[in-house]
Amino acid sequence: MTPYGNPADLAHPMTERPTMTRSIWAERLSKLSIGLGIGAIAFAFAGLSLARYDLVGKLAGFSALLGGGAIALLGLLAGAIALVVGRRQTWRGRRSALIGLVLSLIFVGFLVSRPLAAGKAPAIHDITTDLANPPQFEVLTLRSDNLTGVGTLENWRSVHRAAYGDLKPLTIAKPVAAVTADATRIARDMGWAIAVSDPVRGHIEATASVSYIRFHDDVVIRISAAPDGKGSVVDMRSVSRVGVGDLGVNARRIRSFLKALAAA
Repeated sequence: MTPYGNPADLAHPMTERPTMTRSIWAERLSKLSIGLGIGAIAFAFAGLSLARYDLVGKLAGFSALLGGGAIALLGLLAGAIALVVGRRQTWRGRRSALIGLVLSLIFVGFLVSRPLAAGKAPAIHDITTDLANPPQFEVLTLRSDNLTGVGTLENWRSVHRAAYGDLKPLTIAKPVAAVTADATRIARDMGWAIAVSDPVRGHIEATASVSYIRFHDDVVIRISAAPDGKGSVVDMRSVSRVGVGDLGVNARRIRSFLKALAAA
C-alpha cells in the first residue's frame, strides 16, 4: 500500500477509459449501420414503387435503386467498422451491427449481380431477327432516339450481329393466319398488352413489361408466307423504350417467344 492507495486501483480508470470509448463508438456505428441498411431498402422500394405506377419516370425510379445502393454501401462500411472497433468488447449493439451489415451486403450483392447476370450483353436496346429489314411499328411509336449509344444503323447492325448472331427468322409449317393466332395467344399468356393483331397481314404489335418497375418494351412481329408457299416465316423485333442497354432482356424475350411459338 502507498499513501495514495493501491497502484492497480489508480491505473484501472485510465485503462478502462479507452475501452469504454470504443464500446460507445461501436454501439453508435452499429445503430447507424442498421439504420442505413433499412433506409437503403426503404428508399429504393419507394422510388421503384413510384416508377411502377408511373408517378415518376422509369429512369428516376431506377436512380432510386442506385441511390439505395450507395446508402447500403455506407451501412456496410459502418457495420464493418463497428465490429472491428468493438471486437474485444461485449457491447449491446453487436447484433444491430450484424443485422445492418447483412442487410447492406444483400442489397449491394443484388445490385452487383444484375450486370453479371446479363453476361456480355452489349449496350444496345433494339433487337431483331432480321437486321437487313427489321419489322416496322405502325401503331406503336419507335423512340426518336433509337440509335442512342450506337450512332448509325451500320454500327447497330455490327454490334447486334456480333452479340446476337443466333437470332434468326422462324419457319413454321402453318398458314399466316394460324401462326398469327398462335402468336397473339402466346403474347397474351405472357402478359403483353396487344396493340394490334392482324391475321390477314400477319402483323402484331404489343407492349411487354419488365421487372417490378415495369419498364416497357415494344414488340412487333411480322408473319409472312414462306417463299416456297409451304408455311410461314416469323420475324420479330423487341425495343426498350428507355435506356441505352437492356442487359440482354430483349434477346431473351425473342428467344423464349419463338421457342413457345415453335411448340404451339
